[in-house]
Amino acid sequence: MKSLMKSAIAGVLLAGSMWSAASAETLKLGTEGAYPPFNYMEADGTVAGFDIEIGLALCAKMGVECEIVTQDWDGIIPGLLAKKYDFIIASMFITDERKEVVDFTDPYYLAAMTHVVPKGSDITEFTNEALKGKVIGAQGGTTQADYIDATYPDAEIKFYPTQDEANLDLANGRLDMQVGDMLPMLDWVTKSDDGSCCELAGEPITERKFVGDGVGIAVRKEDGDLRERMNAALKEIREDGTYKAINDKYFSIDVYTMK
Repeated sequence: MKSLMKSAIAGVLLAGSMWSAASAETLKLGTEGAYPPFNYMEADGTVAGFDIEIGLALCAKMGVECEIVTQDWDGIIPGLLAKKYDFIIASMFITDERKEVVDFTDPYYLAAMTHVVPKGSDITEFTNEALKGKVIGAQGGTTQADYIDATYPDAEIKFYPTQDEANLDLANGRLDMQVGDMLPMLDWVTKSDDGSCCELAGEPITERKFVGDGVGIAVRKEDGDLRERMNAALKEIREDGTYKAINDKYFSIDVYTMK
C-alpha cells in the first residue's frame, strides 16, 4: 500500500514538474549576429557578444527562457512586427523615427558615432566641401547611413548589408572613409588585424538627430508590460554587478555611462 501511495505521489510530482516546465514562459530574442563585439557568430554557429549576454541576463532576472533568433539588419524591425521574436537587442539607437513603429526600453548603453579613415589619410576636415567626391561608406539602414546621406551629399556614398563588409572595403582601399558606431569601430581598429589599417578621426558624432537617446531594446507597441519588466531587470543587473561583469569582458569603460 505504501509502495502504491509513494508511486502515486511520485507520479503527481512528476506530472507537476512537467507541467511547470511546459508552462514556463519562453521569449525569443532577435539580434543581427554580424556586429562585433555586440553580436556576432562564433565558429560553432552560436551567437555571442555584449548584446547577447545582456539580453540573457535580463531573461534570467525575469525568470524566463530565451531563444536567440538572428535576422539581417534591414529586416530586423519588420521581423519584430511579424512576431518572429519578442524583442530586439542589437545595438539599436533609440530615434524618433523608430519610435513611430516600435517602443524602446530605457537605454542599456550610450552611444556616439565616429569617422574612420585609413592611417595616413589626407582627410582632416569633415565638411561636405572637404569631402566632395570622396568615397564614403556605412552599413545600410542605420543611423550612420542617415548621417552620411545628410552630411555629405556631394560625396560618393556606398551602403553595405553588414558592418564587416564596410570594414573590408575600407581596409582594402575601396573607401576613403566610413562612419560607424564608436565602440565597435574602436574595437575593430585596435583589436583586429584588418582594422590595423585604419584609425578613428575627428570629434565623436553625438547629434541627437542621429544617435538618439542611447541604445535600447525594441518591443512591439502593444507589449508595454514586457518593456517595463525589462526596465526593472535592467535596473537589477546594474545594481547587483551583473552588468559590470559583462561590460568588463568587452570594454575598458562603462558603456552605460561612457565613463
